Amino acid sequence: MLKEFKQFISKGNVMEMAVGLIMATYFGAIIKSLVNDILMPPLGKVMGGVDFAELKLVIQDAVPAVMDGENTVTEAVAEVAIMYGNFINTIITFIIVAFCIFMVVKAYNKMKEKMEKKEEEAPAAPPAPSKEEVLLTEIRDLLKK
Repeated sequence: MLKEFKQFISKGNVMEMAVGLIMATYFGAIIKSLVNDILMPPLGKVMGGVDFAELKLVIQDAVPAVMDGENTVTEAVAEVAIMYGNFINTIITFIIVAFCIFMVVKAYNKMKEKMEKKEEEAPAAPPAPSKEEVLLTEIRDLLKK
């Protein structure tokens, strides 16, 4: 079983997949930063100073704890809200990532088509003569002399 696992892990596809996964993770982080740190602030400014990350629908307001001297009269209650602004940011990030991946795949396919056309256009080299043909050629050449 260990031998099979070693063969599996040493195959090129596994390594390529691992590199692709790492690259995709950081590519996603770059796009997320692009959306959150570069695109959304000016877009929010244009829309009247709106920060999408802060857009939310509050279901229950936060209630601070009330203290009566050293004793707590009421416990604090956390705010309950639907954070739809973060959802909007995530959708925009997804659309940009999907578009970028589409462009990369499109360029890759175009490059692959060009490479395949070049291979088809290149004439195939004639096969090397067999040992018998080489021997017969030498005999013919000797007979001519």
